[in-house]
Amino acid sequence: MSLSCGVECVLLLGCSRWAWRRCTYVGSNDSETWPLATPDEFEPVPRVCRLILAVYEPDLRNPQFPPDGGYRLNPDWVLKRVTYEDTLGRSPPYLIYVDHDRKEIVMAIRGLNLAKESDYKLLLDNRLGMQMFDGGYVHHGLLKSAVWLLNVESETLKRVWEETGREYQMIFVGHSLGSGVAALMTVLVVNHRDRLGGIPRIKLRCYALAPARCMSLNLAVKYADVIHSIVLQDDFLPRTATPLEDIFKSIFCLPCLLFLVCLRDTFIPEGRKLKDPRRLYAPGRMYHIVERKFCRCGRFPPEVRTAIPVDGRFEHIVLSCNATSDHGIIWIEKEAEKALEIMRENKSETITVPPKIQRLERLQTIEDEHKDALERAVSLNIPHAVSTVEEPTENKEMEAEAAKANNGDSPKAEPELSSRGTNWDELVEKLFKRSESGKLMLKKESNPTQTQ
Repeated sequence: MSLSCGVECVLLLGCSRWAWRRCTYVGSNDSETWPLATPDEFEPVPRVCRLILAVYEPDLRNPQFPPDGGYRLNPDWVLKRVTYEDTLGRSPPYLIYVDHDRKEIVMAIRGLNLAKESDYKLLLDNRLGMQMFDGGYVHHGLLKSAVWLLNVESETLKRVWEETGREYQMIFVGHSLGSGVAALMTVLVVNHRDRLGGIPRIKLRCYALAPARCMSLNLAVKYADVIHSIVLQDDFLPRTATPLEDIFKSIFCLPCLLFLVCLRDTFIPEGRKLKDPRRLYAPGRMYHIVERKFCRCGRFPPEVRTAIPVDGRFEHIVLSCNATSDHGIIWIEKEAEKALEIMRENKSETITVPPKIQRLERLQTIEDEHKDALERAVSLNIPHAVSTVEEPTENKEMEAEAAKANNGDSPKAEPELSSRGTNWDELVEKLFKRSESGKLMLKKESNPTQTQ
C-alpha cells in the first residue's frame, strides 16, 4: 500500500512539474538569449507586411481595409496583380511591385484562404520525407507551387531587373502559406540565378512572415543569409512540427491539436529531433517580435531579437490564447511598425559613431553569425549540413558577367562548386506535365490516379 502511494506521489509530482513548466512557458523564452535587431536590418519588415496586405485589396486606388497610415505605395508601380482565377490553384494570389525609390523589385504572396480548396490542396500534397531538394527535405506541395511560379514569372522579373540597370534588389515576401512558397522560390532562384539574368546572391532577399515549416534544418541554416523569418511572440505555426496538412485539417479544433502536440513533443529528446533529416523547420534567420511577459497583463513596447538558431529553433508550443491571433498579418504589421519606431528612437538617443560605420559593423556581424551557425550545424551532426555555402558553377559565371556589365570590376572569388543543384528543366518535368498546348499542368491534374 505504501509503495503504491509512493508511486502515485512521484507521478503526481512529475505531472505537476510538467504542467507548471508548460503553462509558464512563454513565447519570449525562445529568444531570451538572442541579441536585439538593428533598425537598418528590420526596416523593410513593416513595408513588406503592407505589400502583402495590398494583395487582398481589389483596387489600391480606393482601398477598403488600409492599415494605419495607409499602404504607402504608388499604385502606378504595381507591375502585375494575379488572382486565384489566373493561378488556377497552382499558387496563392500575388503582386509584383517595383519600388523605384528604394530600388527594389518585390513579389508579395498572400497567406492561406480558408475558403479556397486549392490552398488546402497545396498543403495536403506532402508526406514526411516525400521530397528532397538541394541536399535536404522540403514541403512537396509548396515546392511545386514555387517552381510553377518561378517558371511563369521568371521572364517578367528578369526583364524588369535588366531594364532597371541590373541594380535593384529582388525581394520575395509571403505570409503563412505564401511564406513557404516565397522561401522555396528564393532557394530555387539562388540555385538557378540564370533564370533571372544571373542576379547576384547578395541582391536576393526573402521575408517569410509567420513562416511555415517548409525545409529541413540544414537548408534552413544554409540559406539564412538570404531568407529572413519574422515571428510574432506566440505564433503557433513556426513552432509545431506537425505537418501543415494536419494543422489545417484541425483548424476548427486547433487548441486541442496544439495541446496534444505539446504533450507529445515533451517526450521527444532534442537530439532525436535534430538527427531526423525529414523534420521541417521555419527557414533562415529568425526575427522574434516580443511584446508580452510572463504574469504581466497587456502588451509592452515590442522589441525585436534576432539570431540563426540551430538547436532550440522554436521547438516548444506555447499554450497561449494568442497562439493563433499572433499569426495574423494585421497584428504582425502593427507590432513590427511599433518596434521599428522604438528602435529608431533608441538609436537616435544613443548614437556614438557614424551610421555608415555602424552598418558596416552590423553587416560583418551578420556574416559571422551565418558562418558560426553553419559550423554549429556540422558540429551537431545535422544530416547533410555543410560548413560553407558553395555556388553552382553556372551561377558564378553569370554573376561575373553581371558584375562586368555593371562596372567592369572582378567579382569576389567564391568556393568551387560541389553542387547538388538540380537542372531546371529536369525539376519542372519531375513536378509537372505539359498539356497539348504546352502549358504546365500538375501531374495530379493530368492523371488523378498517379502517385508521386
